[in-house]
Amino acid sequence: MIPYTTVEDASITLGRNLTWFETVWFDYSATKSDFYVWCHTILVLFLVFSLAPLPLVFVELTGWFDRFKLQPKVKYSISDMFRCYKDVMKLFLLVVGTLNLVSYPSTKMAGIRNGLPLPSFMEIIAQLLVYFLIEDYTNYWLHRWLHCKWVYEKIHRIHHEYTAPTGYASPYAHWAEILILGIPTFLGPAIAPCHIMTFWLWISLRQIEAVETHSGYDLPWTITKYIPFYGGAEYHDYHHYVGRQSQSNFASVFTYCDYIYGTDKGYRIHKKLLHHQVKEEAELKKGPKYY
Repeated sequence: MIPYTTVEDASITLGRNLTWFETVWFDYSATKSDFYVWCHTILVLFLVFSLAPLPLVFVELTGWFDRFKLQPKVKYSISDMFRCYKDVMKLFLLVVGTLNLVSYPSTKMAGIRNGLPLPSFMEIIAQLLVYFLIEDYTNYWLHRWLHCKWVYEKIHRIHHEYTAPTGYASPYAHWAEILILGIPTFLGPAIAPCHIMTFWLWISLRQIEAVETHSGYDLPWTITKYIPFYGGAEYHDYHHYVGRQSQSNFASVFTYCDYIYGTDKGYRIHKKLLHHQVKEEAELKKGPKYY
C-alpha cells in the first residue's frame, strides 16, 4: 500500500510533481494492499498466455506464410491449438496460480516494491537486460539437466510431445518443469529487486519471447533478428525436431552458452549439410553446363 494519503503528499515527499503515469498508478493502487496488487500477476500472465499466440493461430490457419514454416509437413487445426490452450490453462490455474499466491512472502523478502516513485526508463532497461542474462544462463543448465535420461522420461518429455512447436505449446509442460524453470525467471528480480511494474513487463516479455521461439515460423521481418546472439524460432525448432535425442540448442534466449559449451555442434553440422543440399538443388535446376 502506498504510504501517502493524497497526490499532494506524495509530491511533497518526492520533492517534485508526479508524472501522469505515477498519478494514475497512485489513484489505482493507493488504497489496495500489497498482496492484492501482487495478485495482478496472475491476470498479466493469463493475458499473455492467451493473447500472445493468437496471431500465430491466424498464420497457421490461413497458410499465407507457409513458405516460412520450419516444418511444413506438420499442420495444426483450430481444434489442435484449442486443445493445447486448454491443457496449458489447466496447468496455469493449478500450478502458476497457486505458486503466485504462496510466493507473495518471497517477493517482500526479495524487495519487489509497488509504491512511488515509478522506475525510470533507463532503470527498467538495465534491469531487464540483467534479468534476461541471468535467466538465460540459469535456464541453459537446468534445460540440459532436463535432458538427462531419467529426468527427460519422467518430466521433460511432455514438452517435447510437440516435435513441431506452436505458440500455445511454449508453456506446455509437466507441472514439475513449470516449477523448475520458474526459478531462473524469479532469480533476476531476487538478485536485483525492481518495481512490480518492471516485474510484470519482465515476465510478459519472457513469455512473448518463448511464444516466438516456439512459433514454428522463421519470419524474416521480426525485430528479434537484430538482437545479437538471439536464437529465435529456427534455432529452437531444431531442438524440438531432434526430440529425445537432442543434446543441442538448449538456449532459452541467447546462443552464446551453446557455443561456449559446444552444445550447438549438431545444429551447425545440420545447417552446413542443409546449405550444401540447397546449393546442389539450385545447381540441378540450372541444368547441365556445356563448355
